[in-house]
Amino acid sequence: MYVTEEHALAHPAAETAKVVAELRDRTEILDALFRFGLGQDLKDPQLFASAFTADAELDFTPAAAKWGGRPPVMVGRSTIVTTILGLFTGRVDTTHQVTNARIVVEGDTARLTALVEAQHLLVADRGVFALLKNPYAVDLVRDGSRWLIHRMRIDNSWFTGDPAAIFAS
Repeated sequence: MYVTEEHALAHPAAETAKVVAELRDRTEILDALFRFGLGQDLKDPQLFASAFTADAELDFTPAAAKWGGRPPVMVGRSTIVTTILGLFTGRVDTTHQVTNARIVVEGDTARLTALVEAQHLLVADRGVFALLKNPYAVDLVRDGSRWLIHRMRIDNSWFTGDPAAIFAS
């Protein structure tokens, strides 16, 4: 599930054109995850939706289980966008920071592992918050020159605050 290869690049440095193409892919793969985070933070449905395939799947159940939550697996770009932005817009402010990214590119598919810290604050009461440190496992597909998230699984390493209050529908 997580990317644990010992090397970042698949091509030797002597193959400059292949290295450049792979670096471009890696940048676009990371950008899909950045669009996911920033789209939520800005409550921008177009930016948020641009991260996903039409039939994308987002599984937040492993993370939610850590505090007793039981959300359904979200299937479909429109369901993901409507559900998450509907839950947060006007009610919860978020900031997402992405780190420790590892990527494997396999033709027109890729796997991404990252650690994402997500801060959530209730708009009406800033004292109610949840700070989450979440490992992400992401499967992506190539869409022309960009990459899109096809499957995303979010687990949780630790949290502080009250996630149940933040993610209550």
